[in-house]
Amino acid sequence: MIRLLVQMILPAILVTFVACNAPPVPLDDIVIEKTFTPERCDRMVKSGDFVRYHYIGMFPDGKKFDSSYDRGTTYNVFVGRKQLIAGMDKALVGMCVNERWMIKIPPQLAYGKDGYGDIIPADSILHFDVLMLDIWNTEDKVQIKTYHKPESCVRTVQVSDYVRYHYNGTLLDGTLFDSSHTRMRTYDTYVGIGWLIAGMDQGLLGMCVGEKRIITMPPFLGYGEKGDGSDIPAQASLVFDVILLDLHNPKDEITVEVQSLPDPCPRKSQVGDFMRYHYNGSLLDGTFFDSSYSRNRTYDTYIGKGYVITGMDKGLLGVCVGEHRRIVIPPHLAYGEEGTGTKIPGSAVLVFDVHIIDFHNPSDIVEITGVKPENCTHNAKRGDFVKYHYNATLMDGTYIGSTHNSGKTYDVVLGAGQVVIGMEQGLIGMCVGEKRRLVIPPHLAYGEQGVDGEVPGSAVLVFDVELVDLEDGLPEGYMFVWNGDVSPNLFSEMDKNKDAQVDTTEFSDYILQQVEEGKGRLAPGFEPQRIIQNMYDNQDRNKDGRITEDEFKLKADEAGSHDEL
Repeated sequence: MIRLLVQMILPAILVTFVACNAPPVPLDDIVIEKTFTPERCDRMVKSGDFVRYHYIGMFPDGKKFDSSYDRGTTYNVFVGRKQLIAGMDKALVGMCVNERWMIKIPPQLAYGKDGYGDIIPADSILHFDVLMLDIWNTEDKVQIKTYHKPESCVRTVQVSDYVRYHYNGTLLDGTLFDSSHTRMRTYDTYVGIGWLIAGMDQGLLGMCVGEKRIITMPPFLGYGEKGDGSDIPAQASLVFDVILLDLHNPKDEITVEVQSLPDPCPRKSQVGDFMRYHYNGSLLDGTFFDSSYSRNRTYDTYIGKGYVITGMDKGLLGVCVGEHRRIVIPPHLAYGEEGTGTKIPGSAVLVFDVHIIDFHNPSDIVEITGVKPENCTHNAKRGDFVKYHYNATLMDGTYIGSTHNSGKTYDVVLGAGQVVIGMEQGLIGMCVGEKRRLVIPPHLAYGEQGVDGEVPGSAVLVFDVELVDLEDGLPEGYMFVWNGDVSPNLFSEMDKNKDAQVDTTEFSDYILQQVEEGKGRLAPGFEPQRIIQNMYDNQDRNKDGRITEDEFKLKADEAGSHDEL
């Protein structure tokens, strides 16, 4: 013990670190016992620093005379400016945040021969159990440590930008005082215009979306001498662990990145067009919120007419069918400060990866391209019976159907409503051997409903058509015509059994005989018996299932009628 005491008073030793048993004899200098040392010590107390610490003040016998814990507040003071007793001023130098020391101070470095009122007697050795919580200096600035930065950083936070970020806020000793994560809502604010504490205003500048950084600020750039009145004490350094999720400026317009462009692009979308497109929608940090692909259905809408958010209305103008583009839309051109209330938060920048499937305009007509053969003398017209092959696709090339697979032509009578209007229009004027490409807008095809499982609603159709055969039809409104003069004994020739009436069998046999002998023609492309039955019903004026000569003549003599007989 005597040897140890001699060592303590050597002039070269200012601070002695001893093990757990302090000498019971009077001290000539401070003695420090380190009771806890953190693994990391990013900063140690220096003279001139401001510190916040908790302490318990005791006499050597363990009797407590003071405690910051009892007052519920830390002791806040500058070190090295004689605001503390000399021994404490000396002892605190070198401490780290979260470090705990037992500091023993001799009376000459404490309250000496005078003591301190009725609390500390004269010549008292004082023991202080100190826990360091905070260290800063008036020369400090905001400290930034980026621990994750995305590979792509196309834009950084600038003054007057509006940002959305998550954060955990702690004191320098790690005490959590606030977190946006626990509220499950980002903190949304302008940067650099005084909406934030000064340290955060500075610390957010230069960040990229997706970047993570630690922002540490002294209290004079935080909540200062008064704290926030609840969770942040006075004179507290603050540490914010921040991830930036979103960034825009109120002056922003949409940005468009064309990712793939078809060549050629014969037509670009304009205001008033109706468009079908697929999209994936995400927030700026990549958080997914919607996709047309997941519904297996395109999004179909007019563009430039206010049917979609303003930014999308703008972003879909000037596109080509088959184009892929990325459209980034600031919130004031999207869902604004309120968001959608579910998947899209307020003030969120939206990113749409769009694939244009097709578009048309309600004023569009059938687009016909092709080259006529040189010897084209006979063109298809309404009423003609035509046979053709086709390959059908959507505008994006999606296969719909083909006659080539079966090897059989598609056979229709033009003008009879057997195909969509656009196909009839496209076939009119064709000659045998001619090939055409027909682009048919949906209002001339299958309309808004489409064909379940085959053709989507509002789809533009593309047909590659080849006319294989053509048979002249009858004049419009006729189902049967005579090739020559009509027999004056028509009724009696039909009335095979001479009972003064014609039944359906007599009528049918007679008409089919005239066709076989080349004396008459049935309209091509229809089932003969159905035509004949329709003719019979027209002659049977009283609908009794028989045709008399009076009915027959009466019908034949009707002026302006399309009487096949």
